[in-house]
Amino acid sequence: MQKDDAIRHQHMLDASMEAIRFAESETRSSLDTDKKLVLSLVKCIELVGEPSAKVSEESREKMKDIPWPTII
Repeated sequence: MQKDDAIRHQHMLDASMEAIRFAESETRSSLDTDKKLVLSLVKCIELVGEPSAKVSEESREKMKDIPWPTII
């Protein structure tokens, strides 16, 4: 795995974990009333999607079980 890919994977993991922390004590209706929650979750999703588009083809081949097109 390329060094840059390892960094991208870590950023993706960090953003995913942050999204989970933001949402863990919330309900679906919170998304209707809490704009800060919505914006923070959207940002976390962006922070997962953007680096995933730059992961090398070599790394994607090694991790075929990850749905890269869906994430991107």
